[in-house]
Amino acid sequence: MTKLIRTQNRNLSSLQQEIDRLFEGFFPSRVTDEDSSRYASMWTPRTDLVETPEAYRIELDVPGMSRDDIHINFQDDRLTVSGERSHETREENEERVRVERSFGNFFRSFTLPSTVNAEHISAEHDNGVLTITVPKAEESKPRRIAIK
Repeated sequence: MTKLIRTQNRNLSSLQQEIDRLFEGFFPSRVTDEDSSRYASMWTPRTDLVETPEAYRIELDVPGMSRDDIHINFQDDRLTVSGERSHETREENEERVRVERSFGNFFRSFTLPSTVNAEHISAEHDNGVLTITVPKAEESKPRRIAIK
């Protein structure tokens, strides 16, 4: 469990601000409204790629996003998933003490073998997980050869 301890010590506060400035380019953790455009494209959904004999399955974690926020394209053996997750608006009287969730634009691209059935690519969005199924073409599926 993370403990949140706030202190009014000005020296400790200024030290924390110096550390934040030093590392903000490497580890963005505090995002203000002024910084939001700078960090807008700094997130990538976690992805699993699964291969079965029938298809490839790509699963992306996209919590907080609706179907309308996500775009999927397939062209020249390349599957591209992009979108934008908006950050929550905040009240005037609240201060963000820690920001770990990412927001803004994302872009993922996957090069697939030319032996996929592009006409039957499908996608489902359920509980914050986008699942894209790319079926393999019949000629690329493994088949058993009978011995004569």
